[in-house]
Amino acid sequence: MRDTQLLQLALGINPPWFVGSSDFDAEKKRLDIEVDFKAGSRFACPDCKGADCPVHDTTRKTWRHLDFFQHQAFLHARTPRITCTKCGVKQVDVPWARKGSGFSLLFEALAMTLVMHMPVAAAARILGEHDTKLWRVVHHYVEAAVDEMDLAAMRRVCIDETAAKRGHNYITLFVDIDARRVVYVAEGRGAKTIEQFADHVDEHNSDASRIKEVCIDMSAAYIAGVTENLTEAEITFDRFHVMKLIGDAVDKVRRAEVKSRPELKGSRYLWLKNDATLSAKQTVERDSLAKANLKTGRAWAMRLAFQDIYKEQSRRWAEFHFDRWCSWARRSRLQPMKDAAASLMRHRDGILAWFDSRIANGLIEGINSLVQAAKAKARGYRTLRNLKAVTYLVAGKLDLKLPT
Repeated sequence: MRDTQLLQLALGINPPWFVGSSDFDAEKKRLDIEVDFKAGSRFACPDCKGADCPVHDTTRKTWRHLDFFQHQAFLHARTPRITCTKCGVKQVDVPWARKGSGFSLLFEALAMTLVMHMPVAAAARILGEHDTKLWRVVHHYVEAAVDEMDLAAMRRVCIDETAAKRGHNYITLFVDIDARRVVYVAEGRGAKTIEQFADHVDEHNSDASRIKEVCIDMSAAYIAGVTENLTEAEITFDRFHVMKLIGDAVDKVRRAEVKSRPELKGSRYLWLKNDATLSAKQTVERDSLAKANLKTGRAWAMRLAFQDIYKEQSRRWAEFHFDRWCSWARRSRLQPMKDAAASLMRHRDGILAWFDSRIANGLIEGINSLVQAAKAKARGYRTLRNLKAVTYLVAGKLDLKLPT
């Protein structure tokens, strides 16, 4: 069998295309394969898919293909433009590569497989290509997969933001709780992102009114965004953010008291961490401080008491203990705890909704960790578009429809 016949079989090229010749350069570690089409061939119009059209002219193009052993391989071809009676002169699509790409479909499939498991820059080094070229491939497949999402079954959503860069630039993640996947990534944070999400849902075989439950933090912007755009959704305030509000109040008490009680210096995390995450030494130190008649000790005891409310089996009992706790905090003479109680009362219905919905942002916090880990491994991303693409890759469960 001639080498051209073997290469044609290996490449899966069918008439009117054929492998005309090949050139192997061992010194350059390069294989060049010439692909051509038979004289007099006619091609279908890429736009209207109409009847076979005559060739108008040709343009020589090159595509990087899968390596031939340890050698780089390239496909070269005269790509025809045809004359269509309906559409005019049009460039023909070749079967081994997509339009506008400098890579073959199989090379792109390999690149996408690599970037799902490592930073794009690392994949680019392995493949011997500039990472900018690989990002174009990533964006094509990710954005095409996002466009094809079917959100008809989505009913419960959690929403949270994550930092794109330290101190500024955020993206907001929208997670389908039941499918356990990111379904939308918006640039920025606040009410506008929820409006964008609602539009995204409407465009993907669903309707924003089908969403029945949403888990968010107590941000006024998120509340307004959900109320205005997800009109049928019941809001549950995330348990983690509720406890963080109380934890912050405890720390404010400690910071005010440390001026007169220096033994509290450096004890911040003793009051904010749960016992399971403290070492034996830290537990002994915290318990010793708790017996010292400190305002911080009282605030800490209130934090534990509120945490216990989430152990109640029914909403009725949770409401009873919630109201008692807020009354206790208001009478505590600890201003940060009084402020926390006032905030909790303003958000009472959404906090207590947890006892019906039992949804929380623990899933999205885990996804945030995956995104931040990918960002750290890549040492950051040059653009928000890149960060969004990686977020979908690591947490979107996308059907990329990679060529095989």
